[in-house]
Amino acid sequence: MTPNLETIEKMVTPLLDEEAVELVDLQYLRENGSFVLRFFLDKANGITLDDCEYLSHRIGSLLDQTDLLPGRYALEISSPGLDRVLKKERDFERFKDHRIKVKLKRPNPNGQRNFQGYLKGLESGSIVLECDAQMFKFPLQEIHEARLDPKIEI
Repeated sequence: MTPNLETIEKMVTPLLDEEAVELVDLQYLRENGSFVLRFFLDKANGITLDDCEYLSHRIGSLLDQTDLLPGRYALEISSPGLDRVLKKERDFERFKDHRIKVKLKRPNPNGQRNFQGYLKGLESGSIVLECDAQMFKFPLQEIHEARLDPKIEI
């Protein structure tokens, strides 16, 4: 039985708000024969290893008081990374004018599913993406995955 991630998110949100931490993503996966509950967290000046350890104890204690997760699992707390996932409307507003990669659930009329360009904003539940001087609009519900696509200078 897969746990209800929305219920888990609602349960930990007050704790995260108290710590001024943002929940970027939450995953429950089977990896190498074991289950993993993975929280991707961020905060204003970035999340540190010490933050991850501290929040792991706090979230773990909270989860231990419930029966939301059947059986054994590993709890992981992580930074969202440079190529963080964008899921919520506020993510698309916050990262306006940043380079992103978008993968659609289904191909557009031209048969394309993958796009890379600059996020120009959010309009009526759709993102506006500039790719090679062309503008595209994708409804949020049609997006399979969107991620930051930072240009790393070496």
